[in-house]
Amino acid sequence: MTFVQARQADPSAPVADAAAAEDFRRFPEGFLWGSATSAYQIEGGANEDGRSASIWDTFCATPGKVHRGDTGAVAADHYHRWREDVALMKDMGLNAYRFSIAWPRVQPTGRGPAVERGLDFYRRLVDELLEAGITPLATLYHWDLPQDLEDTGGWPRRDTAQRFADYALLTARALGDRVSHWTTLNEPWCSAFLGYASGVHAPGRTDAGDSLRAAHHLNLAHGLGTAALRDVLPRTARLSVALNLHQVRALTGEPEDLEAARRIDAVGNRIFLGPMLRGAYDPDLLQDTAHLVDWDDLVRPGDLEAAAAPIDQLGINYYTPAVVSAGGGVREDAHGGGDHSPWPGAEDVAFHQPPGELTAMQWSIDATGLRDLIDRVHQDHPDLPVVITENGMACEDYRPPEGEVNDTDRIAYLHQHLGAVHQAIEAGVPVSGYFAWSLLDNFEWAYGYAKRFGLVYVDFPSQCRTPKASAHWYARAIRRNGISRLP
Repeated sequence: MTFVQARQADPSAPVADAAAAEDFRRFPEGFLWGSATSAYQIEGGANEDGRSASIWDTFCATPGKVHRGDTGAVAADHYHRWREDVALMKDMGLNAYRFSIAWPRVQPTGRGPAVERGLDFYRRLVDELLEAGITPLATLYHWDLPQDLEDTGGWPRRDTAQRFADYALLTARALGDRVSHWTTLNEPWCSAFLGYASGVHAPGRTDAGDSLRAAHHLNLAHGLGTAALRDVLPRTARLSVALNLHQVRALTGEPEDLEAARRIDAVGNRIFLGPMLRGAYDPDLLQDTAHLVDWDDLVRPGDLEAAAAPIDQLGINYYTPAVVSAGGGVREDAHGGGDHSPWPGAEDVAFHQPPGELTAMQWSIDATGLRDLIDRVHQDHPDLPVVITENGMACEDYRPPEGEVNDTDRIAYLHQHLGAVHQAIEAGVPVSGYFAWSLLDNFEWAYGYAKRFGLVYVDFPSQCRTPKASAHWYARAIRRNGISRLP
């Protein structure tokens, strides 16, 4: 069924009668209904138009790091098929699209002037989005650090934060007349701790102290980058950062389990929330990790003030909650295993998989975790709007000969989590939008092409795109600006 056929078959807009209206949950006017992607996961074109190697190109070329030796060299070939992909977005009814800009495509060595051919790709993409009536949201960094910067120390080196600010400035100068929504970093927790502590993400290093240094310099990069964006963008521009906040729950109410939850919350959430939103690291975090890094030497005068550069909204990425206890050595932490912990200062905390339904990533499905995170941010920062910048589910999708991908599990997941967002809005939380992860099946990092998160099925050998049942469901929700009441 095409999107046009789905519209013709849809009898529900507007809601027909009072009984139906009672079972309908309408979102505010102007709500951003979007989907999200990242450059390395979909673009391909890895060696075209001056793009240099990123840390993910190097990581993928290292035997044993990525499932089946997969790489993002071609991915979903979005670099050549962007017009087709924007047409899919328009047909779905998206009014917003969140994408990332590939740093090594724009500034191959992480220094010096921009490569105009790289910027031209994003100019064309943004122009096409605007022509389609789709608001572009640009993310400056989604994990693809230029390899040249990693070779000189990467995120554990202070200079990388300044290099990021320079990159932010030149990119905003090029696209600021077209793009009004900017995100500095996507999931800096993953960049710092999966990249430099557990090593399951690029660049694959396993030094707990360096991971904490990386976290601080990512905080600093966010602040310096935000200030650089403010220098050149119109006052109407909306700036944000996207954090994969962990909804941490203690396995029991026993003091030792509550202490385990506190420690994970410190290094999983507050290590970024504190500097970015309050200009401070919490004392318990510093104490937990003092044996790994000299914070007095690491944090220089002015760093925390810089990190707390004001933003207009906070992006929340959420997939699953974390259930923890003291000890036990269980490592079901949803972050790819490995021999090294991504939780410096909390290496001995045990993670547990809650009962109930799981995604293809073996992540627990629990929309209450999203509601709890939204409530927490609102309670701590009541004047700060939030936007759900990533939320979605990996399924065991396949395309049968007749061509329909019937991903009913993903529809249920989206319905539940959009319901949680609506509950938060009804309670007075200013949630400005929701971005389903992801628009397309893509390169899923260390899992290669083995996991599918897309609303649109991609047959990678042919690059044929097929909207899944979830895409049609989401299109209907967008047209109605709402969803039915949850069962």
